[in-house]
Amino acid sequence: MAEEDDVRIRILQSLRGKICEAKNLGPVSGPNRQRDICTFCTISLDQEEVFRTKVFDKSVSPFYGEDFYFEIPRPFQCLSFYVYVYAKSVFQRDLPVGKVSIRKDDLCKYKGKEHWFSLQPVDPNSEVQGKVHLEMRLNEVITENGSVGQHLLVQIIECQGLPLISGQICDPYATVSLVGPARSDQKKTKVKKKTSNPLFEETFFFEVTRSSSYNKKSHFQVEEEDIEKLEIKVDLWNNENLAQDVFLGETRVPVKILRNNHIHKAWYLLQPKGNGNKSKFDDLGSLRLKLAYVEDTVLPSACYIPLCNLLLKSPDVKPISASAAHILGDICRERYEAVLPMVRLLLHHNRFVPFVSAVATLELDNTQEANTIFRGNSLATRCIDDMMKIVGKNYLAVTLKPVIDEICESNKSCEIDPNKLKEGDNVEVNKENLQVYVQKVFSSITQSNANCPPSMCAVFRSLRHLACKRFPADPHVQYSAVSSFVFLRFFAVAVFSPHTFQLRSHHPDPEITRTLTLISKTIQTLGSWGSLSKKLSSFKESYMYDFFKSFQEDKCIEKVKKFLDEISSNISKESSGLEDAVVLKEGEVQKRAQGRKRLGKKSFKKRWLRVTNRELSYHKHKGKEAVCIINVKNIQAVEKLDESAFNRKNMFQVVHAEKQLYVQAGNCVEACEWLDVLGQVSRCNEGRLATFHPSNYSGGSWQCCKSPSSSSPGCKPCTITLQANLQLDIDCDRETERIFSLLSANDTKLQNMEDACASLAVYQGPQREQEEYSKFTIQEPKETFQTLKQLRNVMVELQRQHEIRSDAAALYGSLDNPIVGKTS
Repeated sequence: MAEEDDVRIRILQSLRGKICEAKNLGPVSGPNRQRDICTFCTISLDQEEVFRTKVFDKSVSPFYGEDFYFEIPRPFQCLSFYVYVYAKSVFQRDLPVGKVSIRKDDLCKYKGKEHWFSLQPVDPNSEVQGKVHLEMRLNEVITENGSVGQHLLVQIIECQGLPLISGQICDPYATVSLVGPARSDQKKTKVKKKTSNPLFEETFFFEVTRSSSYNKKSHFQVEEEDIEKLEIKVDLWNNENLAQDVFLGETRVPVKILRNNHIHKAWYLLQPKGNGNKSKFDDLGSLRLKLAYVEDTVLPSACYIPLCNLLLKSPDVKPISASAAHILGDICRERYEAVLPMVRLLLHHNRFVPFVSAVATLELDNTQEANTIFRGNSLATRCIDDMMKIVGKNYLAVTLKPVIDEICESNKSCEIDPNKLKEGDNVEVNKENLQVYVQKVFSSITQSNANCPPSMCAVFRSLRHLACKRFPADPHVQYSAVSSFVFLRFFAVAVFSPHTFQLRSHHPDPEITRTLTLISKTIQTLGSWGSLSKKLSSFKESYMYDFFKSFQEDKCIEKVKKFLDEISSNISKESSGLEDAVVLKEGEVQKRAQGRKRLGKKSFKKRWLRVTNRELSYHKHKGKEAVCIINVKNIQAVEKLDESAFNRKNMFQVVHAEKQLYVQAGNCVEACEWLDVLGQVSRCNEGRLATFHPSNYSGGSWQCCKSPSSSSPGCKPCTITLQANLQLDIDCDRETERIFSLLSANDTKLQNMEDACASLAVYQGPQREQEEYSKFTIQEPKETFQTLKQLRNVMVELQRQHEIRSDAAALYGSLDNPIVGKTS
């Protein structure tokens, strides 16, 4: 059982951040470089591009403002950011200006903070990726004259994860050299065709020591002690036939590693070619980045049951401030993201509404005026903010995406500030454009009550009830309690920053951002019930005062009131039985042709792949009519495809009633996202298969198992899809592990809270200074102290489980934990 548990340990990596801006990019030739230059930025895991910004024109100091988040599905050495000059012609190539390369082990230094990084030159010899498996043996041999010498056996077993070369799988080979003082013996493997994971299994012999009588010219006489100076150098190359071969990486292993043990077998990470050239280079500019890399070591589910149960019973604890969930929020109040894993966990187990109701009640008890309700950055507001972002993602897409797309693509001028008008702008035309957009956004919101998620409605209903109970004499508080969240913290924020909510793929241009800012400000005011009852003179800007006059009508106020009533009333919404189609993922892929052949082989073609909660479809281009539509209920399996099937990386297959759909994603991150989304949307299908073929059917048999029948059952078990909520995408074990990490990181605060409880409850002498415990919410010291002790016990046991499994972690030099070899 212990072995099975160890297998289930998961190392999950994610990266969140922002490419902020570049400064003083260069050198770029030409007198008008600032006017002509167009740049973009990419992110690569080792040598695999996984993210690209849009192209920015006319600046050597562009502001990118691009947020990114993705799960990292494979091991990597370096995270690199490249800045390119965009080639406007199809006959030109994008030229790299420079790069920022950060080793994985150094990413923790920059967590959550913005940093300026100097761009470094892009050197082909430093662009490496992959690992190599070696075996070395030192054997004693008797020479012809009877003396004893030593021979070194080096076996190149295999490589994994070599990069693509110009978008194509490489033709790799290896050179093996014994290098030392005045000596370099080199051997070479055969070339392996079209593979990123070549299996070489070739053995080479090198003479290490010789007798003093050995007199062959051109060879250095090596004494036994000179083994200290020898090393094996392995270089990987891509065979280019007529062109110069491309360097893929190297590793160096000192021969002295065999001094105590004459056999050494290990995996090594490939390293850049270190030529010792540290010559100066021109200033290439700098790049401002914000990075947050997270690596979660997720243990088997059973390990998290005690902590999970302690958190889930939080809504029932009296007072709520003595609960584990409230304590977590209390000690992490300076870290906004700390509440997120707790909110996810409570949502998954349907415990969020009672918890947030109890926390909101505590906040309302300390609120003295109705017009300041839920204004601060409290635990209640942070929890509700996160809840809306999690469960309201599809709600935003259905409600706002069509009108946001229209605004961004039509790009009409909407500036109404006289001080910001451009030459030739007509303020009345701009005002009319803005009014049309605001009306469309406002109507989309106020008519969206049927799409509001039930969990959001339940929270709004509770807030409304609690607010009326706290301020029974105020007729507006029942609306302001809800509008302060749904308008101010949800819709208005999404309009202002659509790329953050996945409503747009990139940060909008400055002009569109200004339009969205004006719309967002207007929506905030229209949606805030308290603002509608105020005088127009409360506007700071006179131009907004004039613009807003057209919206000060009873009809507009009634629409807001009706909408708020509908999403927060006690009347349950009746489902029509037809779920709105929600786009879960879409993007460009390479799809293998289903029927026609080109020169005897089925070709791959670019297609636009789109999956909703109802159907999977592919199109010739984005926005075009679907070429093929597959009902998601007919999907029988979604699985990875072996690279050897078509000599392509990042491929997956969708098995459905008619035939397999073979698809190649753009990179490993995209492939992982497609597999996750398609796996979740088809998880409950009745016809799901238990097995699948990891390769293709070709030449009269399946290439994986050689079965001759095209209809034979699969030879490999299908992936078991975790039962995550498709709409919420919640992995409870991972969220509980993150909560454990937060508690561990704030252990000092937990101890301070224990001391404060002990002081308040049992200390009979002079009371300590209030400042020592005023930062914590402690209503009942004994109840809080008891919960803290329970948390402490759970944390100790979880830490013990981590240590047990850490001792059994992959050995240094194994496939999962390769050695970082020397560079020259």
